Amino acid sequence: MGPLQCVARERALEARGYSLGEDTTKKPRGGTRAGTHGEDLRVVQQLGLRLLYAVNTHVHADHVTGSGCLKTAIPECRSVLSEASGGQADIHVKEGQALKFGRFALSVRSTPGHTNGCVTLVLNDLSLAFTGDTLLIRGCGRTDFQQGSSETLYQSVHRKIFTLPDHCLLYPAHDYTGQTVSSVGEERKFNPRLTKTLSEFVEIMNNLALPYPKQIDRAVPANLLCGLQDISSSSH
Repeated sequence: MGPLQCVARERALEARGYSLGEDTTKKPRGGTRAGTHGEDLRVVQQLGLRLLYAVNTHVHADHVTGSGCLKTAIPECRSVLSEASGGQADIHVKEGQALKFGRFALSVRSTPGHTNGCVTLVLNDLSLAFTGDTLLIRGCGRTDFQQGSSETLYQSVHRKIFTLPDHCLLYPAHDYTGQTVSSVGEERKFNPRLTKTLSEFVEIMNNLALPYPKQIDRAVPANLLCGLQDISSSSH
């Protein structure tokens, strides 16, 4: 098998998804954009990937996952969600477990705080990590709903993400400013929230005054069912 390829896909509200796999060539591929599970399928087909897993870092509140639809289209694909999330999935993961593909693997690090079921997925050579909503580029996920905790998120980042090598690339689940990737070294130096002390961080998070997520009442129940609630409801 050839080198790793990582393909980024941007969805509504700047939510991001990623295709990660071994390439059969000797050169890594670039990134592309997608917005629905249909476009995700096209990316998989264009790159000639065999889709093994559809992984969610947590139960999202701002959009409905396409994992269930991907599983329907590709029966061998298995949905993955953390055990602590309380949602349905073919595979429930927890701290220290790994998702293997080819000669690579993604190690699971439990990083709650945004929600109680958040995980960060770290490649086995420590060259990259998918941080979900726990750590964003120069920011972090909110902590005021879905069992969120500012103290817990701070500890998750400092103990599970900032302990990775400085060169480790970080791919978040969102970005609202057009940035695509950061690194552990950058965020340790420049993240305006997580370079603060714990008490300062909690104060910042307590005063964000963010609006109630527009999609939460629809998205969370659907995402607990692998994103298929709407399909199930419409079939009855």
